Amino acid sequence: MVKKIDKNAQRLKRHKRVRANISGTAERPRLDVFRSANHIYAQVIDDANGVTLVSASSTEKDFGSYGGNKEAARKVGQIVAERAKAKGISVVVFDRGGYLYHGRVKELAEGAREGGLQF
Repeated sequence: MVKKIDKNAQRLKRHKRVRANISGTAERPRLDVFRSANHIYAQVIDDANGVTLVSASSTEKDFGSYGGNKEAARKVGQIVAERAKAKGISVVVFDRGGYLYHGRVKELAEGAREGGLQF
């Protein structure tokens, strides 16, 4: 019998392993990424207080276009950077969420850098 690999369970294992070493503080919060098949989400999180400071996603009402491609990911990165700058956040720790730093995750990171976030 062929056993199907649970890719999300493997991603969660990778994410937990990375999160053991990365956490966000008030002065340097964590930029977390989650991607689904059709959308991409980003949050800036202060783990010390357990608070989400800023968020952006491709599911928002005024986003407009399809959220499952690289252009949408770059746009979400720019939006989250813009909102973070408005709150006075300029330096973050990037948490790729167990995903490879490739494709949509990379585009979101580059969009956030274009928006002015440093990591």
